[in-house]
This record gives sequence, C-alpha cells and structure tokens, in this order.
Amino acid sequence: MKIINLMEGTFKERPNRFTVIFEAEGALEMAHLRDPGRLKELLFPGARLLLRPAQNLANRKTKFDVIAVWSEGIWVLINSGFHSDLAGELIESGSIDELSGYEVEKREYTFGKSRIDFLLKSSGNKVEKTMNKMLLEVKGCTLVEGGQARFPDAPTLRGKKHLEELIKAKNEGINSAVLFIIPRGDAKFFSPNWEMDPDFSSTLQQAEKENVLIIAYSFTLNYHKKELELKPLKKVKVKVKPIKLN
Repeated sequence: MKIINLMEGTFKERPNRFTVIFEAEGALEMAHLRDPGRLKELLFPGARLLLRPAQNLANRKTKFDVIAVWSEGIWVLINSGFHSDLAGELIESGSIDELSGYEVEKREYTFGKSRIDFLLKSSGNKVEKTMNKMLLEVKGCTLVEGGQARFPDAPTLRGKKHLEELIKAKNEGINSAVLFIIPRGDAKFFSPNWEMDPDFSSTLQQAEKENVLIIAYSFTLNYHKKELELKPLKKVKVKVKPIKLN
C-alpha cells in the first residue's frame, strides 16, 4: 500500500482527541487525527509528522489529516482509516496462515449489537472440515515498548464489546478472529495492555480460551519523495497473560 501526496510538519499540541496543531514552513495549521488512542509516547512537541491535504473539505474545520509520526528511528502510522485496507491486503495475499482460504464477503458486518470489520467466507477447497464463515475484527496497535506491542493505550469499552461479540459468534458456531495491526516494524511480540485496561485484557484472555483466533501482524513503513509505502513484515507472537515490563 502507498499513501501519496504527503508533506512534513512538526507537532506542536493536541488541543482535543481528534485535532493536532502542527507547524509547516513557519506557519501553524490544524489537522484531523484519526486515532482515539492517547499516543503520549509518540506525540510530543517537536515530533516529526507526515500529513496529507484533506481530500474532501466539506463540513471540515481542518485542511489536513495526520498520517504518521517519526519515533525512535521509524515511521509509525497513526491513522486508523487505513487499518481495514491493510487487513484486506493480508487476507488477499494469504500472508496469515490462520486466514488462508478465506476471502472478504462483506465489510462492516452487523453482528449482535456491533459492527464487525469483516465477514469472511471460505474460497475454493482450502478450508476443509471447518465452518465456511468467519468474523474478523481489526484493531490498530501503535504502542511498542522494548519490543512489546500492547493494546489498548487507553481504555476501550467498544473494543471489549467487540471481543464479547466474537466470543458469542464462536459459541454459535461461527469462526471468529481478532487481528491486531501493528503499523511499525519494531514489535517482537504482542500482549494486551493489562495495566491500562484490565477489562479488555481479561476479555481477550477469555476469547483465547473460547478458541477465538488472536493474530498480530506488523508492517514496515518507508517514506520517500512524498510517498509512504507500507509492506507486511511478519506475524508477531501473541502472549495474552499478564507480562511484567522490565
């Protein structure tokens, strides 16, 4: 995947959850930040940003969208609008063994009281002796410390509800999975963020016990000539039990 027509800026402040003030060419501008996380380890005064002019200015107060931030020598995607497409890329390429043999039937599929990112269906004869449908929820994980990717970086009742729906679906005979997209290349393993959100973390642990697939995959980001290219890197090992940070 390539994101084009980008510009660089410098982070100044975040006056609210979805707005960033940045500086570019000596002028201050406002940009929309499509990421509900706290991002405190990434967004601090002076941090380098990649931004893109808004594609549709109707009913908007900002002229730009935040795309990525420079952190510890790498670019990190902080725009959740691309997570679904990145997941679709993994599904179509067959990069994830657990999803091999599935294709996208529908996006934003309503199940119970939630919208799940994907409804997948089996393709060809690759899925044998298993259910031919799968619900797949996608979460973006930007927090990585000491090689440990952790989600969430802020409490998420919505995320917990999604996991509960996946458990329900599994118990009703529908295959279910949650895919954590890590849009940076320095993650060695993934775990839920027990300290930040024990409710989500314990629900993820319960989901694993109920045989909901838990998958994490990382990407590399390369920026050159106003283009940011994202490439699948590797499947990241998942550890759902509480882990003490060094």
